[in-house]
Amino acid sequence: MKKILVIGATSAIAQEVAKLYAANSEELILWGRNSEMLHIISQDLLVRGGKKISSISHDLNDLAIHESKINEIWNTHSKIDIVLLAHGVLGNPRKAEVNQAEMLHLLNSNFVSHVSLLTFISQKMVQQGFGTIAVISSVAGDRGKQSNYVYGSAKAGMTAYTDGLRNRLFPTGVHVLNLKLGPVDTPMTKDHKKTALFGKAPSVAKGIVSAIEKKKNTVYLPMIWRYIMIIINSIPEAVFKRLKI
Repeated sequence: MKKILVIGATSAIAQEVAKLYAANSEELILWGRNSEMLHIISQDLLVRGGKKISSISHDLNDLAIHESKINEIWNTHSKIDIVLLAHGVLGNPRKAEVNQAEMLHLLNSNFVSHVSLLTFISQKMVQQGFGTIAVISSVAGDRGKQSNYVYGSAKAGMTAYTDGLRNRLFPTGVHVLNLKLGPVDTPMTKDHKKTALFGKAPSVAKGIVSAIEKKKNTVYLPMIWRYIMIIINSIPEAVFKRLKI
């Protein structure tokens, strides 16, 4: 039985991933901010076959508690086989261009909090000598564009960080996976016009679990976004800077 820590467990994609692991009778530790939602999710996962479900309710942007919470988790569970970081916000891209508080909120929620958590998680996994760290990121980090460059810069930083962390941890037996998601039809994107390029949360979750089990390094989900980003990245900057995307 694997022990799986899901951070940002109330997100739609994280819930779908947790359902898949629960159906396989794995033990799940859920970390999120909304205690009522965590309770509802936990009860649902038990019905779906989860062997043991526990939860932690605390704001993930509260960096001061990260070390103590990670220590608490490992002291309670002895080992963690898989950690999935699934938290983050889209925020208000236009406001973030001119408002410092919104800009910092986006950077903290999508990058700084992740790096803080991984600083302590990686140490624990190195000590135990095994484990997989999977981080949900975004194709927005592959190339900055005017529509969401603050959010995209956080995701670009996440890619550089996970690439470096993977490189450092490889000799220790700990694997790091970067999951670059295109837009997915979830409550987070409820105000966005949906197109055929939007993924579905259950399908994306299956891709995430598969990538974790296969120890992939970087995966685009839905897969079509790998090819879309190849095209976008091939556009010369002299042309790209004139585009409204």
